[in-house]
Amino acid sequence: MKFLIPYLAVVVSSLGSPETKALFNGKDLAGWTFDVIDGKTKPEEIWSVKDGILICKGRPPAVMRTLEEYSDYELTIEWQWSPEGKAPNSGVLVHASKPREMHVWPKSIEVQLRSGDAGDFWVIGETLQVEGSTPEGRRWINKSDSAENPVGEWNIMKIRCEKDTLKVWVNGVLVNDAKALSATKGAICLQSENDEIHFRKVELTPISQK
Repeated sequence: MKFLIPYLAVVVSSLGSPETKALFNGKDLAGWTFDVIDGKTKPEEIWSVKDGILICKGRPPAVMRTLEEYSDYELTIEWQWSPEGKAPNSGVLVHASKPREMHVWPKSIEVQLRSGDAGDFWVIGETLQVEGSTPEGRRWINKSDSAENPVGEWNIMKIRCEKDTLKVWVNGVLVNDAKALSATKGAICLQSENDEIHFRKVELTPISQK
């Protein structure tokens, strides 16, 4: 039985902070690099920007990856699945390092965006622990029955990476909480993995270490 854990306002809000950085600027794909599995498809055939929305077609498998690496931050993602999608799947990869560790995915920790499973952790060449949970292979299932809005509506995910811990909220509900991460720094990636997905916010706020 999964449990809903209320979101406590103890995280650093990215709203209105002078330190907040928009990783997606709403205009173009500046600040990102790309890796496409087939080596033939151009990145602009997968990713585009229209009316301030980042659109990912989902095929072929690929990643868009920040040029910079980050540690100790809170990441805010706002995403929406295309209503036409049949098996919506994507993810946010944190602490990404070695390219193509598995398929086209870099060595990293995936925070799942797949419809119905948002907040699962998938390890890609890394390790972590979730108290009270046992992994199913590389997957650590989230603790919520589903905090997601219906397909076609916007969702908000907050990912907090602090030292060797990782916490994830979906629409204000804490859905997963990991510790003992084997990586604490790296790039941030968005996956092209199945159906069309839209992003209207990808923002990062550093966590001050006192």
